[in-house]
Parts: sequence; structure tokens; C-alpha cells
Amino acid sequence: MKQAFVDKTVTVAVRDTEVPTPQPGQVLIRVVVSGTNPKDWKVPRWRPDAPPTNQGDDIAGYVESVGEGVVGFRKGDKVAAFHEMLAPYGSYGEYAIAWEYTTFHLTAKTSFEEAATVPLAAMTAALGLFQKLNLPLPWNPTSEPLPLVIYGGASAVGAFAIKFATLSNIHPLIVVAGKGASFVEGLIDRSKGDTIVDYREGDDAVRSKIKAAAGKNPIHHAYDAVSEHGSYLNTSAALTAPATITTVLPPKEDDEIPTGIKIDRTMVGSVHMDPTAGKTIEDREFGAAFFPFIGRGLAQGWFSGHPFEVRPGGLNGVEGALRDLEAGKASAVKYVVRIAETDGVSQ
Repeated sequence: MKQAFVDKTVTVAVRDTEVPTPQPGQVLIRVVVSGTNPKDWKVPRWRPDAPPTNQGDDIAGYVESVGEGVVGFRKGDKVAAFHEMLAPYGSYGEYAIAWEYTTFHLTAKTSFEEAATVPLAAMTAALGLFQKLNLPLPWNPTSEPLPLVIYGGASAVGAFAIKFATLSNIHPLIVVAGKGASFVEGLIDRSKGDTIVDYREGDDAVRSKIKAAAGKNPIHHAYDAVSEHGSYLNTSAALTAPATITTVLPPKEDDEIPTGIKIDRTMVGSVHMDPTAGKTIEDREFGAAFFPFIGRGLAQGWFSGHPFEVRPGGLNGVEGALRDLEAGKASAVKYVVRIAETDGVSQ
């Protein structure tokens, strides 16, 4: 089979490799569409000494075979899955490996392209909201005003955070966005006090408008889906202590955060923590419960994926997609690739 490997210069090489065999608890998936993520170019930059790696984590396709002990899936099932980061056989290949607990069923209603936008970004959003910020879950929505700042609402993680928060009846949503504001407008509910703050107006305006949008309600929770360029500093200045900001990147050690404001990073890889190694299993069990919930939402229409753009060339188009992600060209869109478009692949 063919796989695409990303090196430290974000150069992608497509190579022929063996088809893997799923181990106990794993699912082998014939990939139809793979999603791309910013981490796919960032990780190779951060780990220059690591060998080129298949960085793809968003899988959409059909079950090819299952490992010992897998009971929820069988050959031919239409599925999406979140591949274990940095593990072998990611979604940039004809076949990928995922664990049973990060795989969920799809119906005919959901396209592979839409499904490939979901796993990593949606789970990152869910972990941040419900595990780090401890906000009400969608099946136990709040009935009281609960202001929430979401910084980077047009990003995939930010948009999914808006969708999940709305399912939990969390309002007002104070969403910071820029050129993707028109997309965010279609996600929020102005009648419930939701609003958009344009970060391009400057730091002082962002801070004052976040506070104004909450009215008389204190703001104790924020999801920063950007975590760069002073985003969490602006947010922290507008919150009411005690408060928590969850970020997708680690904060800088020398940044001064106001007293009483906690920053707790969301790491989506925590759903793959191994309980046998003495690590916590809370996030893994959350993922095992929440991925099927996402699948139900896609099937029933009360949840949807992110807008997408199909990049031509299949695996040969991965490099261009990652370079455009690195250049910041993606706004309110996820780049996906169809594996069958790869030179030498016939599906």
C-alpha cells in the first residue's frame, strides 16, 4: 500500500509499504478520505530529529479487518476514526490503524469528506469543554446563563466548541474571530446573547468587548482554540477570577497571567493514555463514550462536520495542503484528500 510521510521540512514523500495487521483492540480501516490538521506540519517542525512520519489522524473509510477482542465493528462497516498520534499507520495511507474506542459508525447520510473533518478537532473541542472546563454535558444542559469565551471560532476546534456548547445550552457565547466571522455568524444564536468580537480591532478592544458581551454575568470559562499571538492574555484580562482557560498549545512560561486565572491545556492525545502504564483513564473513557455520541449526531442531523476543501492528487496533495496550513491560508475550512486520487492507487 502507499503511505505519505512528512519530514522536518514539511516535505512529503509517498512510499510503498506493507499493509498492517490490527493488534488486539485495533481496527484496520481502508481509508477513503483523510483529513489534515495543523499539527501535521507543526509536529515535524517541533521534532526535527524524528524520522519522517505518517502524520494523518483523521480517518474516514471502511473497516477492512479487526483485531482480537473487537466486538463493535466488522468488515465493511462505514466508519470514521481518530488515529493515535505519532503511532504507525496514520490516515495518510491506503490503510490506517485505529483503536476500537476511537472509531465510530457512519451512515449513508454522512459523506466521507465531512466525516474526515471531525475526529481530532471535535474531540479536542469536547475534551476542553467537558473535561478541562467541566461545563454541562449536552445530555444535561444548563438552564442558567453561563458565559463562555471561545477564541478562534472559525477554526475547526473553535467551531466544534461552539456546536457542543450550543447543544449544552451554554450562552452567551462570546466568540473571537476575524475574517471567518461570517461563518461563525451561522453557528451562534444572537437571540440568546451570543456575539462575535473581531480580534483585528486590537487587544484593548477585544478585552473590553468580551467584558461588555457578558453583561452583568461573570465570565469563569474560556476555550482558546488559537493559543498564540497573545490570545489567552487578552482572554485572561477579561475573565472573572476564579476562572479557567483551556488552550490547545502550551502557554509561554514568562507570560503574566492574572491571579486566580488558571490555564489548563487540552491535549487530545490523552484519549489514548494507557491505563496499564499507571496513567489516568478518564479522558480515554470520555472519548469512548463521546465518539459514538458524535456519530449519532451526524446520523440524526443535530451535529455536522466542518466546511471542507478537497485538495487534488490524493496523498500527492498532502504537502500542498500542509504548506497552506502553515502559511495560515485556511479560514473556516478543513483540507481533505481522497486516497483514490493518489497516483498508483485503485480503490
